[in-house]
Amino acid sequence: MTTAPLEIERRFLVARLPDLEGAVPAAIRQGYLSWPGDRVELRLRRSGDACFLTLKSGSGLAREEREAAIDQAAFETFWPATEGRRIEKTRWTGWLAEGRVFELDLFEGAHAPLRIVEVEFESVAAAEAFAPPDWFGAEVTGNPAYSNRVMSVEGVPSDAGPTRT
Repeated sequence: MTTAPLEIERRFLVARLPDLEGAVPAAIRQGYLSWPGDRVELRLRRSGDACFLTLKSGSGLAREEREAAIDQAAFETFWPATEGRRIEKTRWTGWLAEGRVFELDLFEGAHAPLRIVEVEFESVAAAEAFAPPDWFGAEVTGNPAYSNRVMSVEGVPSDAGPTRT
């Protein structure tokens, strides 16, 4: 029996933008083949020229995640099925002072000006021990209203706070 790969991450709203010097931006568009409420999340993503199909299950701090690179033709074949369940954002990938990678998503279109930052961890213990820097805002880890899949259908949650100003 093999263990499914886990994604262990914490997600936060952004209280203020950090200095992004040295961070790398990537334009991302993603669409969902599954609906909010489905047991699993099935997502198409294009980041730059790379395309992926991702399956996620579970909720909260640690979730199962399986991802496969797909070619442009496969992406274009399935993209129309995501109509009405799409997100566009620019993802800035950089380093926190303690050496951890952050992924800062600046949402575009109907989801602008929402900003969410994610940090991934090697273990649940490391995630629980993490002290977020002062530019991080309220934690939204495990809050389904802030999952990209839910927001792709329902929009930005009304309690998004200062990220909406």
